[in-house]
Parts: sequence; C-alpha cells; structure tokens
Amino acid sequence: MEEILTHFFADERGEPLKVVGTTVERSDARGHVTGRTQFYEDVSFPGMLHLKMVRSTRHHALIKHIDARDALAVPGVVRVLTHKDVPHNWYTILRLIGVEPNDEPVLPEDRVLFLGEQICAVLAETLAAAEEGASKVVVEYEDLPAVFDVEEAVKPETPAIKPHGKNYFVYEGHHCRRIRFGDVEEAFSTADHVVEHRYQSAPIEHAPTETTGCIVKPEGSGRFTVYSNTQALFFTLDNMALILGLPFGKLRLVGGTVGGGFGGKVDVIVEPIATLAAMLTGKPVKYAYSRHEEMQVSSPRAAERIIIKDGVMADGRIVARKVTLYVDAGAYSRHSPYGTTKAAAHMPGPYAIPNVHVDAHCVYTNRTPSSAMRGFGVTIGDFDLEVQMDRLARMLGIDPFEFRLINAYRDGDMKAHRKIVEGAALVEVVQEAARISGRTLPDRFTQMSSLTRETAHG
Repeated sequence: MEEILTHFFADERGEPLKVVGTTVERSDARGHVTGRTQFYEDVSFPGMLHLKMVRSTRHHALIKHIDARDALAVPGVVRVLTHKDVPHNWYTILRLIGVEPNDEPVLPEDRVLFLGEQICAVLAETLAAAEEGASKVVVEYEDLPAVFDVEEAVKPETPAIKPHGKNYFVYEGHHCRRIRFGDVEEAFSTADHVVEHRYQSAPIEHAPTETTGCIVKPEGSGRFTVYSNTQALFFTLDNMALILGLPFGKLRLVGGTVGGGFGGKVDVIVEPIATLAAMLTGKPVKYAYSRHEEMQVSSPRAAERIIIKDGVMADGRIVARKVTLYVDAGAYSRHSPYGTTKAAAHMPGPYAIPNVHVDAHCVYTNRTPSSAMRGFGVTIGDFDLEVQMDRLARMLGIDPFEFRLINAYRDGDMKAHRKIVEGAALVEVVQEAARISGRTLPDRFTQMSSLTRETAHG
C-alpha cells in the first residue's frame, strides 16, 4: 500500500503532495468578497455606444429582406450593421486547431438556423435607444421546416439545414467519430447476457452571474483595446483578427476576471462584432447580453442521446460494449466536433473491455448551438456509463463496488482508442469509496492494485 500511495500522492521526487486534502484559498477570493475585483463592466468611456442585436424570431427561415429605416429614425441610433459590413463573415472558432469547414456566419447572409440567432446590430448612444432601434427593424422571412431531433436529423430523407453540408459533422470521410476494438458482435454471441439501455440528457445552461459581454475602445495608435469576460483571451484575439482582417498586433485584450463561465465564455461571439462597430464608428462600443439573451442564445452544454449495449458474463466480466452516441450541436459546430471526439475517446469508460464499438455523431439541428461546459464530451457520457454499470450489477446480483473492480482498467492496459492507460488509480478510488461508505470488500478486492493486473474471479 505504501508503494501505491507514493505512486499516486507524491510528486516526481517522491515528496508528499501538499494540496490534496487541505483548504487552499483562491487567489482572487479576497478581491471578490471585498468588492475590489474589476470586471469588464467597471470600465466606461465618454461617448460609448451601445450595441443591441436584432434576433431571429424563427427556428429556420430564409431572410428575404431587412428594413432598418425606422430603426435609423430613432433618436440616438447611429448605425445598423449587417453581414455586408463584416470583412470575413465566418466564425473561425475551430480553424486554429485544424477543424473545418467554417460553418457559422458572424451575421447571417440569407438564412437563420435557430431562434434568437443574431441578424443585424443596432448601435446607439444609449442602451434604451439601441433596444428601441432593434425593436423597429423589420425582417421578412420565408419559413423553412425545422428539425429538432438528432436521430431524425441524420436520416437520409431529412433535408440538410445548411446549404454547404449535411446534418452531421464528417470525420475523415465518415458520418461519425468511430472506434473499433475487437469484435463486439462475436462477443455478444458468446455472452451470458446482452443488455441495452437508452439515455437522454437535455441542454444545460451555464447561467453565470455575469452575462457575456465586452467593451471595445479605439486607441489613437490605431489599435483596439477589448475589455472582455472571455475565458480564452488569446483564442479570442486570434479569431477576432481572422474575422476582422486585422494584424494580431492591432488588438489588445484585457480580461482574466470572469463572473462565472464554466466553459460558456470560450465562444467568440460578442468581441468581433463589437470591435467592428468601434472600427466603423471610431467610438467605444459595449455589447452585453441581457439575462434573457444569456439564457436563450449563449451556448449550453449539448443535449446527448446515448445507447449502450453490453455483453456480460455471469461472473461479472463485460466482454463487449457497443455505444451509439448523438451529440446535439445545435445549428452550428462551435466546439461540438471536438467535444464529440472527446466523448468517443472516453468510451467505454474506465473499464478493460476487450471488444468495443463506438459511433459518436455530431448532429446539427435547429437548436441554439451548443459548446463547452465543464468536462463537455465526458460528463454526460460518464453519468450514463455509471448508471449502466449499476444496472448490470443489480441484474447479476453483484455488489456495484465489486463489479467495477472486476472490470477496472489498470496501468499498462490498452484503451479502446489504442492509448496505453497511465496513472489509472481507479482500483484505489473504488476501494476508498467502499471504505468511506462502510462497505467491507472481500480480500481479493482489497488486495487489488491499479499497478498490477490480478484476477478478481474466485
């Protein structure tokens, strides 16, 4: 046991870790509780304009005409921006890590794909004027059929909601991210039990205390200073430069303080259009979501549908696991193709299953685009996998702790996506969880280790 504790709870020099199990004060805690922390909204500049978006009232429609004349007649309204004003009218969120094609316009050119999609930006001297101006923009639509179910979306007869693609992300020529390890069908044929269950999650909104927003100030040097609550300053800077056609050195981002993010503030939505507005007017510009906008259009955690089919032996060994996963990306990719890859790689969970088959689909629907949230691509799948493990344990009449130890992977095992397991610690975590909960495990389970592979079968 001493060897195991040293392996998992010491640094590379063998010295005991000093943080685990102790109370550590957050570096920013005192500033928050004393009110000294500066957020982006604490900045204000003379002559600052306010930006409000005209948003789609349709789930899926062609834009036939936009009439902004009444908006421009509102006292205090300065300008209305459309897609024609955007130098490079594509969000490039995943281009920097080699994931293409770009599929989301900064401002839509001929159609909207989800309720609340931003259509055009109204700039005004006051927030009230911007809101009134936005309410007076008339958009003429031609409604199109909307698709909201992931399995319906991928059917061959369902029309693609985007003109340049399919209703799913294409991974290296395939309709899904695939994992093939062993032969699940052969293993199913020899298993004592074959069990299949379906799991479904809904989108989950981050609901940060501070809504998404930024303030952009033109500088005399020709640079633009962007005060933002983004969670990814350099990621935001790079994407803004590509969209606006500016050298990277022309942009300076100030941030790092986020009033709640949880992954929801990594999308580069408000900064490019606010900076464009500052470029075109020469004035500081503020673009901040209202609480209603935050709840409606900020990227939630993706809804997921997972079908898990297991082949299991009477002694508790899982010999095959087949997983079909649908990730609802909503109308556009954002981070979902990456999150779906993470989801596929996480299957079949932390278990040594010799035969694994995974099809992970990144699906487009006419819902709000989803994106990052606290372990996205893993969290929902983890919950579903562990519910499945409990169901199997109950069916077999095996203690759920013991059932997990029977199937736990160890250091040196080959994962289904062909990576070697390192630093597993699962066996020790399950043993400790059993101890804390008052469950006494048989000796053959207490003697197990993640560093070696013993058999747990009587």
